[in-house]
Amino acid sequence: MSVDIHALFSQWGRFGLYSFYIDGSQPAIIDTGIASSPSVGIAPGLEKLGRRVEDIRWILLTHGHIDHVGGAHALWEMTGRKAKVVIHEADVPFLTSRRAHVEEYLQARGKYIKDTDGESKIAAACLAAISGEMEPHVVVRDGDEISLGADVKVRVHSMPGHSAGSVAYEVVGQGDVFAGDAVQIHGAANGFPSYVDPDAYRDSLLRMRDQVKPKRLFLGHPYRSQGVESEGVELDSERAAVKIQESIDIEAKVRNATYEIGIDGPDIVERLHSPFCCIADYLKFDGDPTLEPSPFFTTMHGYFNKGYRS
Repeated sequence: MSVDIHALFSQWGRFGLYSFYIDGSQPAIIDTGIASSPSVGIAPGLEKLGRRVEDIRWILLTHGHIDHVGGAHALWEMTGRKAKVVIHEADVPFLTSRRAHVEEYLQARGKYIKDTDGESKIAAACLAAISGEMEPHVVVRDGDEISLGADVKVRVHSMPGHSAGSVAYEVVGQGDVFAGDAVQIHGAANGFPSYVDPDAYRDSLLRMRDQVKPKRLFLGHPYRSQGVESEGVELDSERAAVKIQESIDIEAKVRNATYEIGIDGPDIVERLHSPFCCIADYLKFDGDPTLEPSPFFTTMHGYFNKGYRS
């Protein structure tokens, strides 16, 4: 017996945010968008399906970034505090503390963005976009399984890279896999893939390709190939395999650039992409690297703080 899956959309500036509804006997929502998403996207979307937000019993978070956990507290409240909120142990701090998001900014991408107000801007964004700090009800690890009633079981696959606690949830026996942001292709609105740990990201993609092998792959955003429109957030097995492999190939190309090109030398004029202007040119990335969530700087910081080059 298969369970129906429905995508629920909400907008946040340039970003399309997707949550997914698993229509089982204990209904579940995968990811919650930002603070406004439960009221402007999730609840209206469920109403169109003839379903009620009050009946949700599980809130499964693929990782801890603001645009995935921001609506968790609000959605939990809308269920009458009956739903259980689930997240991987490594990303728990992003759910329990807005400040954790600020610290992540300061320790990585914020080092390259010349904005004296950067810290206060991120803090303000967290206050606006995260509906509340909370403790998770269930903390998961790789291989855990969650029963969403007698008819649906979900398996947890650890997929670190985009964040330390990124996971994919698989509907057991159905092959539907919710990857969150673990499969980046060439990025979404900012046009560059984002991962804090390049080695972990590559290993996770290989595992997704060789072990998980989704029959349907659901993405957290409309990720796309370089220079073309997105194919959407729901991919069949064939398209999923193509996009997973493309993500692997893109990571290899970016990695090669860090080896072969490296950090800008003293003769390179400073600009927005500094100190990675030559890498940006080599990869033909001419987007604004300072636009949040600054995937270019996030990813570069990951490479150059993992021992690839000094």
